[in-house]
Amino acid sequence: MRAYLAGPEVFLPNAREVLDRKIALARSYGFMPVSPGDLTVPETETKYQRGLAISAINESLMSSADLIIANLTPFRGVSADVGTVFELGFMCARGCPAFAFSNATENHFERVSTFYRSDVHLGADGRHRGPDGMALENFDMTENLMLDGGIATRNGAIVTRKVAPDQLFLDLTAFEECLKLAAKRLLKPAVGA
Repeated sequence: MRAYLAGPEVFLPNAREVLDRKIALARSYGFMPVSPGDLTVPETETKYQRGLAISAINESLMSSADLIIANLTPFRGVSADVGTVFELGFMCARGCPAFAFSNATENHFERVSTFYRSDVHLGADGRHRGPDGMALENFDMTENLMLDGGIATRNGAIVTRKVAPDQLFLDLTAFEECLKLAAKRLLKPAVGA
């Protein structure tokens, strides 16, 4: 099975090294990894055209994959990387099995409450609201309910693990746990095994 490996690791200064580690782990569990870091982007005249080319290549890679394993570790804020979220939605819309991991154990509500510096109150409607009046999702889910729901509906799982802040995008322990779960649920054992 071809596993699309989604996540913000492509932005790391040592992206190739981390992606190669993820690729090797995916292979060791019996998957054929498909990684956005493996794309070759054609020369373009503008930055905008380059962005469109990368997007088209990523969509082509996702269309060639059978499942997704997405890194939902909060990236540049309280939620997962928006590109990874798009990729997860794309694969869920295709009906593919979906698995995810996060190197943060706080749920979505806890992270948003921290963002608001705990200035969260119960509104007259019974919903938690921030100082801006906006309601907070409070469903004891790792991420936005659409992400958790999409993964659960496709018989996937989200693995969370607390790691040191400097290891958020380097520690692959939760990723490997995802691979174990995906292999157990999706790959048939070899004959005679």
